[in-house]
Amino acid sequence: MESFLLQATTYLAAAVIAVPVAKQLGLGSVLGYLIAGVIIGPFLGLVGSETRDLQHFAEFGVVMMLFIVGLELEPKSLWDMRARLIGLGGMQIVLTAAAIMAAGIALNQPASVSLAVGLTFALSSTAIVVQTLNEKNLMPTAGGRSAFSVLLSQDIAVIPMLALVPLLALGGLHNEESHSLDHSSSMSLVEGLPNWGVTLVTIGAVVAVILIGSYVARPVFRYIARSRMQEMFTAIALLLVVGIALLMTLVGLSAALGTFLAGVVLANSEFRHELEANIEPFKGLLLGLFFITVGASINFGLLIAEFLTVISLTFGMMLIKGLVLFALALVFRLRGRDKWLFTLGLAQAGEFGFVMLTTTVQTNVIPAATSDILALMIGLSMMLTPLLFILYEKLRHMGDVEGTKRDEDKIEEQGTVIIVGIGRFGQIINRMALAAGIKTVVIDHHIDQIEQMRKFGVKGYFGDPTRPELLHAAGLAKAKVLVIAVDQPKAALKLVKHARRERPDLHIIVRAYDRTQVYELYRAGATDIVRETFDSSIRASKYLLSAMGWNSFDVENAADAFVKADSGAVRELAELWDPDLPIQDNTAYVERALAINNEFMTGFLANLAQIVEHDVKEEEENRLGETRASSE
Repeated sequence: MESFLLQATTYLAAAVIAVPVAKQLGLGSVLGYLIAGVIIGPFLGLVGSETRDLQHFAEFGVVMMLFIVGLELEPKSLWDMRARLIGLGGMQIVLTAAAIMAAGIALNQPASVSLAVGLTFALSSTAIVVQTLNEKNLMPTAGGRSAFSVLLSQDIAVIPMLALVPLLALGGLHNEESHSLDHSSSMSLVEGLPNWGVTLVTIGAVVAVILIGSYVARPVFRYIARSRMQEMFTAIALLLVVGIALLMTLVGLSAALGTFLAGVVLANSEFRHELEANIEPFKGLLLGLFFITVGASINFGLLIAEFLTVISLTFGMMLIKGLVLFALALVFRLRGRDKWLFTLGLAQAGEFGFVMLTTTVQTNVIPAATSDILALMIGLSMMLTPLLFILYEKLRHMGDVEGTKRDEDKIEEQGTVIIVGIGRFGQIINRMALAAGIKTVVIDHHIDQIEQMRKFGVKGYFGDPTRPELLHAAGLAKAKVLVIAVDQPKAALKLVKHARRERPDLHIIVRAYDRTQVYELYRAGATDIVRETFDSSIRASKYLLSAMGWNSFDVENAADAFVKADSGAVRELAELWDPDLPIQDNTAYVERALAINNEFMTGFLANLAQIVEHDVKEEEENRLGETRASSE
């Protein structure tokens, strides 16, 4: 018991210390977990061989992660991805495996060994890549969606790969033990069955998962929800994931694939968000534990002894994989930053590579000594992945990723309204202006956005809007309104300062992320500032008051009073805001903010009281009128 508590304390302490430091340094949580594992494992020796057994348990975090990813994908969305799942994902696996196999043969390795290694390294890390894409909010991008499609294809491909491996066994090779994780199970529903029997049982298991998700899970969830016992909902969520994972394992399928399928089936369920909220903490902890065990299991003794060999092979493998990914990105028309995200994000080997190595050693396909080096290469490549994402972030802010190597468009017209930024925010403003017959000039530095607009007949110009000459070419000297809808705070601030300096009379409308940016923009001279979520929150508040029985006139009055009071407070606090001081250290700001809040609540409540009093009087007058009418 003491040893278990000591191990638990060691792993948790390492994570608590290393991860916040890594996040603070901009390295990301994944690299923080990996570094924590390296520190408590190879460096300090606080954990030992039990790390491999723990890693097998921690891989359940990957299973939970794919379940949550499935919950966010409707079956229609999955069907829409079929071209990338089959085309992009399938080609990546085949081409990567072939390229690495060719490299292995060139290094005098047998063809069967080279093919097994190629299949192993064709797999990328679902755990690291999906976690990082979500963490950096890159999953909705074209590059993020393409990377996820490839990862899902790889997870599906693990099944036929594992079936193929025994056919590659070398005659005369007899490995005594596995040098990786043992994922074999003593329990099986398909052992001893003929091939057609295995196929039927496997199909039956998949159908069972779909039926359970569609017809059994929801009534059970409703029953549990009526009990109002939160811990039971957590228990049923875990039971669902663990049970499906067990079923998939018993029929020889990937547990992660099975739970992903269950998540997709439940994506339209009214309990989707509740399930996600209950599974998320377990997923986060287990994934963190998995990354720690990867770092702790790196064999630095072997790395030092074979340093040049291991490093050169690792970088060679990642380079080959990266070149294949880059070529596929070009074929499938991924552009700019999406192309680099796809290439750099998937260039590593993955956790399922450990599964492949286990099978290759147990079936005498790869010698155990070679497997040790390959496992070390997988671990190192996984550790390098967060650094590749950091490289992507650096490149993303440079011109070559955003596509600015292309010549900027020559602006041929001028308008009374200039709109800078044509993402979701700017598009709505532009559409409404065009519908009202207002001539606009649209500028954006994302070529993808401009080209997408042109497909729908909306003209826009590609270029860097922070360049003064571009704004002047668009008609800054004569424009009535400048709308700044970019999502980069520094660029927005630079644009406001320049426009206000050139045109003191110009009406400038700016999109802002939060209050701090609002203060900066007010100081710079913006006329109207729209916080991203403020207006939508006011609209939701109106729905709330309406649902509580308020009439539309009172709802609008209350909302107007709230907006007016908040706008006045923001302008006043902007004068007291000091960018060089943390807000909590700015005494004048804090004191005035508290006073404004008290004044606001008092005034707002008084206004509400007047509204209620008005409603009561109006109701009494209506009642008296009805009484007179009936008596007459």
